[in-house]
Amino acid sequence: MNRVTLLLLLFFLLSLASCDSLFLYNPNQVTLLNGQSNLNNKNISLLASNPPQDTLRFILMGDTQRWYDESEDFVKSANSQKEISFVLHAGDISDFGLAQELKWVDRIMSRLNVPYMTVIGNHDIIANGPDAYKKMFGPLDYSFTYGNYKFIFINTNSREYAFDGTVPNVPWLRAQLADNPDGKEMIVVGHVPPYDNDFDKKLEPEFAGLLRDNPNVNMSLYGHQHSFTDGEYYKDGVRYVVTTSMGARGYLLIKLWKGGQEVKRIEF
Repeated sequence: MNRVTLLLLLFFLLSLASCDSLFLYNPNQVTLLNGQSNLNNKNISLLASNPPQDTLRFILMGDTQRWYDESEDFVKSANSQKEISFVLHAGDISDFGLAQELKWVDRIMSRLNVPYMTVIGNHDIIANGPDAYKKMFGPLDYSFTYGNYKFIFINTNSREYAFDGTVPNVPWLRAQLADNPDGKEMIVVGHVPPYDNDFDKKLEPEFAGLLRDNPNVNMSLYGHQHSFTDGEYYKDGVRYVVTTSMGARGYLLIKLWKGGQEVKRIEF
């Protein structure tokens, strides 16, 4: 092997070792760029610096997976909407649970004019996905308050845990719903809706009952099904809203005010 060939080979190997390369020695390794960690809390902090209005407007989207071009178009469409406070990503950020996929999507989503927060999806739990998600976005279950509202994000991907009774974490949800001293309206956000077959059927009655029995909960938001649905699934006063995927080129524009709510389908 001559010197030129050896140098070319070394250059190629070094390029593979780059933390931001398309190629990794181990596809499950979690190597993040500077600032690309704990993103949910960072974006919540950014949101807190923007005073809430009497009418809250935000976007519910999800299932980016491998639809990168469509996600780019989503950002352009979302940035054209007026008076949006934030974007909620309803999970399945990735397709194979790889950190590199999460980084690619974050690059796209970081071009939004407003902060975005995420909930974990079933595809994000594949392989080393939970570790990658926690390092990049933070806890799988968390909440934040903004104005007159409390948003509760919960892992509802029961199938990936073999329906072992631990997901969703119903005791945690019960505690979050009870922790509402200011009487804010509460919105529960997950990936898999409780009536979906990928949700633990043993936990469905208790989960839905917690939402039904709390007078401050009248809306719950999801993705996963790659289609729009909207209605009181259990006929109990709680509105279950599901957004479609980026592959279907759609999202929901949600508007909330005291005593009212509006959900509008947007296609791009």
